[in-house]
Amino acid sequence: MNKRFVFYAIGKLLQVLSLVLFIPLGIALYEARPLVFPSVLFDSTIAGFVLSILSAFLCGTLVILSGRKEKERGGLREGFAIVTLGWLLFTLFGCIPLFVYFISESETIYPGLVLRMFTDAYFEIMSGFTTTGATILTDIEVFPRGILFWRSMTHWLGGMGIVTLALAIFPAFGVAAYQMFRGEVPGPTSERLSPRLRQTATILWGVYVLLTLAETVLLWLGGMSIFESCCHAFGTMATGGFSTRNASIGAYNSVYIDWIVTMFMFFAGMNFILHYRIFFSRDFTVLQKDKEFRFYLLVIVAVIISGSVLLRINGIKSRDDIARSYRNRPLSTQELDQKMETEQTRAKSIANAVRFVTFQVVSITTTTGYCTADFDVWPDFLRFALVVLMFFGGCAGSTGGGMKMIRILVVVKTAWKEIRTMIQPRLILPIKIGKNAVDDKTVANILGFFALFLLLFVLFSAVMSFMVPDFTTAITTVVATMCNIGPGLSGIGATENYAWIPLAGKWVLILCMLLGRLEVYTVLIAFAPISWKK
Repeated sequence: MNKRFVFYAIGKLLQVLSLVLFIPLGIALYEARPLVFPSVLFDSTIAGFVLSILSAFLCGTLVILSGRKEKERGGLREGFAIVTLGWLLFTLFGCIPLFVYFISESETIYPGLVLRMFTDAYFEIMSGFTTTGATILTDIEVFPRGILFWRSMTHWLGGMGIVTLALAIFPAFGVAAYQMFRGEVPGPTSERLSPRLRQTATILWGVYVLLTLAETVLLWLGGMSIFESCCHAFGTMATGGFSTRNASIGAYNSVYIDWIVTMFMFFAGMNFILHYRIFFSRDFTVLQKDKEFRFYLLVIVAVIISGSVLLRINGIKSRDDIARSYRNRPLSTQELDQKMETEQTRAKSIANAVRFVTFQVVSITTTTGYCTADFDVWPDFLRFALVVLMFFGGCAGSTGGGMKMIRILVVVKTAWKEIRTMIQPRLILPIKIGKNAVDDKTVANILGFFALFLLLFVLFSAVMSFMVPDFTTAITTVVATMCNIGPGLSGIGATENYAWIPLAGKWVLILCMLLGRLEVYTVLIAFAPISWKK
């Protein structure tokens, strides 16, 4: 391991963070008008951003001075270490504004409370950067706009990738650059659009910015403010799910906004290379040729049709079943009556059923996590289907989480191949995606990832079952964080949050979020003792 090169690259990443933090600082200063110096610097929101900027820049500069830029040395181990440590440090410095705000709002301060506030701040920002969207905030709407904007912006940065942004800004980091790109871009492959990796990163960010601007304008035309449009576009295109409203997208109760967000969530779940080829090459045939996209579309359409029919016919759960569902704070009789009335209205017609089921299916499949309905009160089969979709996730090269559609497709094809070869032992049957055969090494990598992902899911679920009193909640906390979704079932359902999870449980889920976003291998390689040996 070339440690000095790792330090140099991480220092550059921290300098990028310090520059980015000026954007939410500007919003915080605008909100604090009229500005009166020096008293404005003691405003809790502004002080948090100033402290974060200074500490990130100074630490980044010191780390750069202790490191060394080398173009030839640096490979897979260095690349994966830079990505993993970079994300951990980005979260550490990025959570300072929220941590300072928590402290300023607290009437009493003692060590245990400070630890809890730091854990909550770190959890929230890690959830943002990993585009998970799991929140510990119980009343989002009381927070300052600077904090809310930074919270949504962490989604947008993490969606396309922190390292990918750094590669677009700085010259390539030598041989390790491609390994860094591989470690961060979701999916089993990281296709280049240009021989130069910096140009590929710039192209991907260009498409990302273009789609984000388009959604921002369309949401603004739908009645959202510019601030809210921008925050929700960040959450949609990054498939993150942080909202500026307590009731998420459902707070707007707008058919237009629901369908705009649904459309862009679907776009965000696609491979961004397809977007580039459609935008700049005018080649729409790539959608027909791309087997992963066709599988992605088929899965979504199949669940939407079956789910809409099921919800319309069966309606929501009975009052007793909803009352028995675990919640950290049980619903009062009045709250239960209101929920029953609201959710029954959403399922009373086929048009409503299609609208709400489509939104939730696309939101869960792409791992965005926005909500317009409490899907936890839907029929059990539909809830089960949504949990399965959490594992599927978006396409490779998208901003979505989960295992990725291409991996699911390869696993299914491999299982079918084994059945065929058992029946016909002499049959030679390569695994093909479209017309291209998948080489044995890639198949082994995908099967290894699939097994490792499920093994970690079982392990973390067992750990969380000791900390959470409800089994369904314990299981779905792990699914929702490892697959970077946010909402789960029961105690962390569509209308719940993670504030009540025990301190140790939050750190377990923080690890789950990081493993899910960096797709297991990157984190395990980075922390393997053998990786740090020369």
